[in-house]
Amino acid sequence: MPDDETTGVRLQKVLASAGVASRRASEALISAGRVEVDGKVVRTLGTRVDPARAVIKVDGSRITTTEAGLVHLALNKPVGVVSTMNDPEGRPDLTGYVIGRRERLFHVGRLDTDTEGLILLTNDGELAHRLAHPSYEVLKTYVAEVPGPVAPGLGRELRAGIELEDGPVRVDGFRVVGRSGTRVMVEVVLHEGRKHIVRRLLDSVGHPVKRLVRTHIGPVAMGDLRPGNTRKLTREEVAKLYREVGL
Repeated sequence: MPDDETTGVRLQKVLASAGVASRRASEALISAGRVEVDGKVVRTLGTRVDPARAVIKVDGSRITTTEAGLVHLALNKPVGVVSTMNDPEGRPDLTGYVIGRRERLFHVGRLDTDTEGLILLTNDGELAHRLAHPSYEVLKTYVAEVPGPVAPGLGRELRAGIELEDGPVRVDGFRVVGRSGTRVMVEVVLHEGRKHIVRRLLDSVGHPVKRLVRTHIGPVAMGDLRPGNTRKLTREEVAKLYREVGL
């Protein structure tokens, strides 16, 4: 926090601008000791902070400010698009979905060209690093279309672990979510990030994937976002992502 009380922005104004609460309600949050700045509880009304640099938390959840210039987008990547911001081979890539933005964005979560679904685009470097790092074990959820029928014990088998050519893998969750004729839709939840891991896993147990969609990254859901469209993450979603990786 700035030592010079004439610099920075009043904390209650920063909270209000970030959409946490009205200015008056933000003052009540501060007085109640529910706001932290750079790891210290702040109770003094009128405290000034640098919103571009300060780490501000309300009830333990970090907030983002417009002054920080951080961008957090969800994209529903269509089939046929490669998961890179600049493909040297000239194939359709992710830059086509952020045309006109001045920020230098990078993607969180790589998907195969034939796989569709949720990718995060951001300039929040530390958050992106932690979301992608295997040590944080952020769960990803996929829905796969496979040939049926699916044996009742398959989920138990996948949770126990399957040996692939590059080592064992186990899922964190598995369930059948739909059926249509000989086709079955299954949901797979795992924190693995190895290449083609979902396809290889299901193929190894006799259910080659016909279609694969990633629906969640941690607490963020793709929802009804249409292929090729983006949306801004809500303040609550960003706070949950920060909490997920200990920021």
